[in-house]
Amino acid sequence: MNAPLPIKTVRSVCPHDCPSACALDVDILADGSVGRVRGAKDDPYTAGVICEKVARYAERIHHPERLLYPQRRVGPKGSGQWQRISWDEALDEIARRFLAIEQEHGPEAIWPYFYAGTMGHVHRDGIERLRAARGYSHQYETICTGLSWPGYIAGTGLLGGVNAEQMAEADCVVIWGTNAVHTQVNVMTHAMRARRQRGAKIVVIDVYRTATMEQADLALMLRPGTDGALAVAVMHVLLRDGLADRAYMAQFTDFSPEFEAHLATRTPQWAAEITGISVGEIEAFAHLVGTTPRSFFRLGYGFSRQRNGSTNMHAALCIPAMTGAWQHRGGGVLHSNSGTWRLDKSRLTGVHLQKGAPRMLDMCEIGPILTGDAKALQGGGPVHAMIVQNTNPASVAPDQARVREGFLRDDLFLVVHEQFMTETAELADIVLPATMFLEHNDYYTRGGHTRILYGPAVVDAPGEARSNHDVINAIALRLGSDDPTFRTRDRDVVAETFARSGLPPLESVEQSGFVDRERPDAEARFAGGFAWPGRRFRFAPDWQDVSDRYGYRWTCDPALMPRFADHWDICEKPDAVHPFKLATSPARGFLNSTFNQTPGSLRREGGPTLFMHPDDAARCALADGEAVTVGNGRGSVELTLRVREGLPTGVLVAEGLHRNKAHRGGRGVNMLTSAEPAPPFGGAPFHDAAVWVRPSEG
Repeated sequence: MNAPLPIKTVRSVCPHDCPSACALDVDILADGSVGRVRGAKDDPYTAGVICEKVARYAERIHHPERLLYPQRRVGPKGSGQWQRISWDEALDEIARRFLAIEQEHGPEAIWPYFYAGTMGHVHRDGIERLRAARGYSHQYETICTGLSWPGYIAGTGLLGGVNAEQMAEADCVVIWGTNAVHTQVNVMTHAMRARRQRGAKIVVIDVYRTATMEQADLALMLRPGTDGALAVAVMHVLLRDGLADRAYMAQFTDFSPEFEAHLATRTPQWAAEITGISVGEIEAFAHLVGTTPRSFFRLGYGFSRQRNGSTNMHAALCIPAMTGAWQHRGGGVLHSNSGTWRLDKSRLTGVHLQKGAPRMLDMCEIGPILTGDAKALQGGGPVHAMIVQNTNPASVAPDQARVREGFLRDDLFLVVHEQFMTETAELADIVLPATMFLEHNDYYTRGGHTRILYGPAVVDAPGEARSNHDVINAIALRLGSDDPTFRTRDRDVVAETFARSGLPPLESVEQSGFVDRERPDAEARFAGGFAWPGRRFRFAPDWQDVSDRYGYRWTCDPALMPRFADHWDICEKPDAVHPFKLATSPARGFLNSTFNQTPGSLRREGGPTLFMHPDDAARCALADGEAVTVGNGRGSVELTLRVREGLPTGVLVAEGLHRNKAHRGGRGVNMLTSAEPAPPFGGAPFHDAAVWVRPSEG
């Protein structure tokens, strides 16, 4: 049978993936439903290519399990007993409960909680307007970028880099700490173009043999948390073998005799013992980038999700500063351009409404916060109410045992605005149905590229689903906050933000679908110097300067930070009880807990699995396909063992966040990850857990 013909094709934007936020062409069918979803060919970054999970988006937007009506819990928390109620009933109850908590415990007892389930600024960040108007506790946003961004800024002074499209002009592409085939498919588009057109070499650095590593000319598989050791050993070789660009360093960096003496001790032999990479591989990598001026480093997020993640990011960033790769088109670095958008979002986020200076609670510490940890609570009282949008902390947050314990408190009033009955929604008192990106208006930015993209509402929302923007406005008005910003439409907020930011009128942007905010090439490559005072890249980072400039909050004694780029040996160490290191890496078919209910993604991923090296399996007397339990002092989780080559001995990998109920015992993999804020400024070390593994019982 032929597929139905579309009545129109509309331009939109993928709301899910922060590096890419792909430009989309979406077919709308005669019945108003969504048909094919394709990458926009005329967008130079997306270049017609999107990931398979978004290509199947019709499965998600028309999924039979979507939430359609407001619901109130009528049984015990987590019992799954719900009563359908009207929007007026739901909003009235939320307002009544919030006002009572404000009066009894103060506004800081309420904690709006959100993250990047949509990358659309209006529907992601509008919750801040409610927080500001009421004086509720603030959120310290550490869960994704808290480790990587400070490490990058420590070197350059600005969260910005080379246009990703220049990968196609490179003679060497280094993909470090990201499985781009799974998470940033467009990186592969431009890297492969460089290989086809220029014969470029592709280097992939990761902790196991990923689908991206399968495409590499040089594959470097290291132990988790040892990227800094690799980086400083590479710099040792560059200096030793005359491959460092000393003239560039003298003009544009703080390179010093002290740093050179430091690197003299960081030999390939020293690094081989730490990383598990051979001396020959370290030297081959150093010689490749040292003799290839157009080397483009695409630094991902994965290798920063260790306790030493910030220093790892900084150390890797130092290599192209030593080779002078920044000087050449097709050379330099991209981690994120998120610091370059120059957007005025003050009305969107309600800066003018802010009351006082409420405490700022670390979103990674949601478990300790909800279970009464005094330090995590910043010395204040308990959280008695939350509204959650755009995230599923009962699955994605670390230290899941404490997260669940906190959500089950009878004295916590929890409102969840969601598209599906997620693990977090299951523990709520009120659940509200939310729209998806094709059902509301928003604009989007992407850290991996330079365009601001507009995505209009093109289909009707199902049932009684309402957008994040509308729900925040409705709650604020019922609470008595009558500022005009709470009477706006989402499209109006987009238009006002564009106007305040000096962008073209929305009507003009809507015609093309985007505004390009690419910085001049020389500026993006720091050709006139870096963004710190003195215009020099910093091999010796001033972490206090990073904190002062960007508002980061110290989580350790500053004196403990390494003086120079280095390997900082602070990761959770295996021991006799916990002999393995576990990395919880992204799956191809999921994005955190998003897509883990759609049929196509479930077919691809199957059930929760654990990769283990054959030598480790033999030593533990474990067999492929066996049910195993992995655990540590934070909890345990059951998975199916997959014995495979392509990872170091002593390292385990669990791909993707499957639904908790997909695991025997109903516990997800973040039972094993720590919520302790990593230095210097916080962030969850998701890939830094020491664990034991044994056959499951029963």
